[in-house]
Amino acid sequence: MRAVIQRVTQASCTVETQITGKIEQGFLVLLGIEDEDTTEDLQWLAQKIANMRVFSDSEGLMNKSLADINGNILLISQFTLFASTKKGNRPGFTRAARPEKAIPLYEQMKKELSTLIGKEVQCGIFGADMKISLLNDGPVTILIDTKNKE
Repeated sequence: MRAVIQRVTQASCTVETQITGKIEQGFLVLLGIEDEDTTEDLQWLAQKIANMRVFSDSEGLMNKSLADINGNILLISQFTLFASTKKGNRPGFTRAARPEKAIPLYEQMKKELSTLIGKEVQCGIFGADMKISLLNDGPVTILIDTKNKE
């Protein structure tokens, strides 16, 4: 699994003309799922996201987590995080999990994050053409890959 985590002051997802998810301060999480991903990957990543301390304390240091600021999450499925750009100029997406594997893991991630932060996670619509609006705070953007735990 790969996640791009962006610290935001606001973010929203629109499908056609309908807003499917909207948050104030918190994380916009773009989540990519590949065939090799397991429940263990999901649980490890959910813990990392929920407990990541990248929000400023009173001294301006990144010491606070989502719980400390009563933050929110907007979770967006993003198969393009597994783009292969090795050959040519048109990316390939063969590493991205097919919907029959990815959708259950995406739904499970939504539930896991909701449990960890103690509130409903906002989201997009899996597989839809989504328009994402955000105001990146900092900017702070973190990339996490469960197969490359740095």
